[in-house]
Amino acid sequence: MSYDLKAVIAGEEILRTATRDLCAVRLASIGQGLSLMPVTDALFEAVADGGGDSASESRRLPGGFEKALAGWSAGGPVAYVEAEYFGGVGEQWAAVWDAGAIVLAPLHVEEGEPFPPAGSPISQALRRLGVATRAGEDEFSAVGLDRHRHSEAWIS
Repeated sequence: MSYDLKAVIAGEEILRTATRDLCAVRLASIGQGLSLMPVTDALFEAVADGGGDSASESRRLPGGFEKALAGWSAGGPVAYVEAEYFGGVGEQWAAVWDAGAIVLAPLHVEEGEPFPPAGSPISQALRRLGVATRAGEDEFSAVGLDRHRHSEAWIS
């Protein structure tokens, strides 16, 4: 079984306002006042400027996309998350911007590497967005990111 997620996550109103002029955007509510925006090729084309390398470690943030994330964060924190797993083995990447600046430096856990005591990169990013958990669950589970196995399924 595989799991593939590439998405921007933020407060529903933050994403709705930030992306109102982008026709390539579809949002999915994930609870706790947050929405998920799957990152598609069409979205990249709409916001990427074709500029130089991204300042982050993600190979999936083309020039211009980090600027868009920083700009969108003017209204509140915005997270970019990636997860790729196959057969329970994989990697995660996450970062958070707020008020135009990166506030959670890119976190990356590679294949075979254990999660740090603070939790997975995505859980740490969600925590930064204010996700609350119950006993025995992490932030990833609290907002149901396990409901769909692929990014596109959130908007289909």
